[in-house]
Amino acid sequence: MNRDDLFIVIPSRIGSTRLKNKPLVNIKGKTLIQRVVINALEITENVYVATDSVLVKNNLKEITNNVVITKTEHISGTDRVYEAAKKLNLNKNSFILNLQGDEPFIPSKLIKKTIDDYFNNSCDVITVSNNISSDFDITNPNCVLVETDNNFATSFIRTGDIKNPKRHIGIYGYSLKVLSKSVRPLPVVKETTDDSGESKKHDVFSNTELKYRRRYIDLIVNPESKDIFVKRALIVNEIRNVLNENNFLEVETPILQPIYGGAAARPFKTYHNTLDIPLYLRIANELYLKRLIVGGFDGVFEFAKDFRNEGMSRFHNPEFTQCEFYIAYKDYIWMMDFVEDMFKRIVKKINNDSTTLQCGDNKIDFGKKWERLTMYEAIEKFTKVDVSEMDEDAIRKVCKDLKVKADKTMGRGKLIDEIFGEKCEPNLIQPTYITDYPLEMSPLAKKHRSKEGLVERFELICNGKEICNAFSEINDPLDQRKRFEEQVKLGKRGDEEAMVLDEDYLTALEYGMPPTAGIGIGIDRLTMLFTNSDSIQDVLFFPQMKPEKS
Repeated sequence: MNRDDLFIVIPSRIGSTRLKNKPLVNIKGKTLIQRVVINALEITENVYVATDSVLVKNNLKEITNNVVITKTEHISGTDRVYEAAKKLNLNKNSFILNLQGDEPFIPSKLIKKTIDDYFNNSCDVITVSNNISSDFDITNPNCVLVETDNNFATSFIRTGDIKNPKRHIGIYGYSLKVLSKSVRPLPVVKETTDDSGESKKHDVFSNTELKYRRRYIDLIVNPESKDIFVKRALIVNEIRNVLNENNFLEVETPILQPIYGGAAARPFKTYHNTLDIPLYLRIANELYLKRLIVGGFDGVFEFAKDFRNEGMSRFHNPEFTQCEFYIAYKDYIWMMDFVEDMFKRIVKKINNDSTTLQCGDNKIDFGKKWERLTMYEAIEKFTKVDVSEMDEDAIRKVCKDLKVKADKTMGRGKLIDEIFGEKCEPNLIQPTYITDYPLEMSPLAKKHRSKEGLVERFELICNGKEICNAFSEINDPLDQRKRFEEQVKLGKRGDEEAMVLDEDYLTALEYGMPPTAGIGIGIDRLTMLFTNSDSIQDVLFFPQMKPEKS
C-alpha cells in the first residue's frame, strides 16, 4: 500500500444502523463492522477508525482501540477524518477508506480542504458509494474513485473484504480531463424493497411520448428499451444470414421513383428541379427487384425503407422497414415452407432456443405446424357467411349486415379485405397462413393454377396482425397489363390506394421473367411480435411524431 496509516471512515448511517437493526454475523462469527477492520489489520498494523457512533466503537473494542469518536454534525467523511487525524497526530502519509454507502460522494471542495489543510497532498482517498452527487469533481491527482453498482457499497461492508473487493473497478486518478460537457441531469432511477420483499422503482423515465421524442434518454436509463433494439438487430442479421446461406444476392433499388408501385398505398410526392419531373418516395421495392429477376439473378433481397402517406396508429408509421426477397423457379407453396422454417430459427435465436413467445396476454408457439386457411374459409369460419360466389353488391350488403365500414370507392376485392381485416384478422393469434385471395385484391399475384377467380397469394397473420405478404408472381405481361388497367379504373372511382400502370415494368416482363415467388416482411411488426412490444413506436429509434407544442 505504501502508506503508513489506514483510516476507515464509518458514519453512523452505515455502522450504527446495521448494528442496531440487523446485527449480521458472517461465517467467521464476527459482525460486519468487525470484519472490515480485521481485514484492514491484515494489510497494515496502523488502522484507525473515525466514526460518529459510540455503538460502532463498542463493537470494535475487542479488535482495536484506535477508534476516534468525531462530531455528529460533520457533513462528510473527510471532515471526520480531518478531526480524527488532528486528535491522534497521525502520520501525514496516509490512506483513507471512506465508506459512504447510499449517500452521495463527498463534494470535491471538502476533499481538497482535507488534502490541502492537513495531508498536504500526500494522501490517497478512496470513496466507496453508489450515489454520485452532481457537484462531485476530483481536482487532486492523489484522489482515487471507486465506482460501484447499486448494491456494492452495502455488499462491501457485508463482506468486509478490503483486500479483494468484488464487482467493482478501482481507478487511480493521476489526471482528469473533461471529454464532454453535460448541462442537463439524467433521470436517476431508484429501486427500493418494501417489507414484503417487493422491489419498487422511483423516478422512472416512463412517459410514453417523452420516450419517443427523446429516445437517447430512454436508452440510457431504461435497459429494457435498449434490449428491444438489440433484438431487432439480431432479427435483421438472422434473416440476412438465412438468405445469404440460400444464395440470395443483397441489392439496392431506388428510393426516389418516377412511378410508385408494388403495393396499394398513397405515396409521398416530391420534385426534382434539375430533371423538372415529379418523383415519389417508394411505397415498395417489389417491381425493381422483379426487374432484377428478369435480368438473370436467381434470388435477390433488400432491406428497404418504404414510405406511405397514410394514417398513423400503434401498427402504422409513415416510414417503415421491409425485407423483400424474390426467387426464380419457386412458388408460394415453397415460400410458405421457407418462411416457416426461417421464423422458427429466428425465434430460437433471440429466445434462448425456445420457440414459444409471450405476446401480451397470448403465448404463441412457433414450433408447431402453422395452420393454413384460404381467405374465404377464414371469413366463413368467423362470420358464418360464405362470400366466395357473391358479386360486389351482395358483398356490400354483407358489410352492412356485419357493420363493416364500406364506401362507394371500394370494389369487390377491397370489400372482402375490409371484412377479413375487421372480423377475422384479430382472432388469428397463433401463426396462420391465409391463402388463395380473390383476384381483385391482388393485382401483382399469379392466377391460381386450379381455382378460378383466385390468386396464389398468402399472408402470415400472428397475434392478430399481418406480418408478411407473398405471391407466386405474375410473369404474363398481358395479364399484368390487364390487372394494372383494372387498378386505373378503381383510381378513377376515387380509390387513392389503387396502383398505377408502370409501362417500364411491363416492358421488362415482355422480355420474359421465369416463374418467381416473392415476399415482403414487415421488420417493424416482426420486431413488435418477437419483443412483446405494444406499439410500432416502441421498436423504432425515432418514430414520426406530431410537432411538440411550445
